[in-house]
Amino acid sequence: MTHTIIVEDDPMVAQINRQYILQMENCCVDGIFSNGQDALDFFRTNTINLAILDIYMPGINGTSLLRKMRAEGIKCAVIIITAATEMTTVHDALRLGVIDYLIKPYTFARFKDAIQKYNIRMNIISSTKKADQSVVDQLLHNSLSDSTNDLIKGLNHKTLEFILTYLQNHAAEKHTCESLSNDSNLSKVTIRRYLNYLIENGQVISSIDYETGGRPRVLYHLV
Repeated sequence: MTHTIIVEDDPMVAQINRQYILQMENCCVDGIFSNGQDALDFFRTNTINLAILDIYMPGINGTSLLRKMRAEGIKCAVIIITAATEMTTVHDALRLGVIDYLIKPYTFARFKDAIQKYNIRMNIISSTKKADQSVVDQLLHNSLSDSTNDLIKGLNHKTLEFILTYLQNHAAEKHTCESLSNDSNLSKVTIRRYLNYLIENGQVISSIDYETGGRPRVLYHLV
């Protein structure tokens, strides 16, 4: 479960963000705060995975809150959602390691994309024991860009994102190409190509099930 808080002084925007988060699988909202100080106090006594953070707020603004979090070693991913368009503010946020930066007004599709970037990044970190260059490139490019790594492999980043997110959301299960194909409307050949790529990158492992009463089947699951 991704434990999330919203730090936003506009009550209407905060509720929109809350509704958006609750539409995401395995996400919950542990708190909504209208200022940075209350959020910081909450961080100090609770373990939070993800913060949806505004910049313009009374007292401690979003950038200052980010600096305080990093200085105190608070390990929480952050997605900025703000009306702040100054390049210095954007640069500061990126320097402080935000996952994504959304400028108001924004769409649900763009919000969902930001959450999926977070999900894929965390899946890579949690499922990979040792990084190689392709893994680092995925992390540095938010795991969703049309990087040369994906292009060389002939893969589409959106499809890769979908399959990884699906596997993460069903991590307790073992899957076949047929079951993934049925649930995704992708062909078995396509599914197999992406699974082979994930196996090469150490994110998925396969095993053979001989107890089928017939032809053995290959099972796939996250590392």
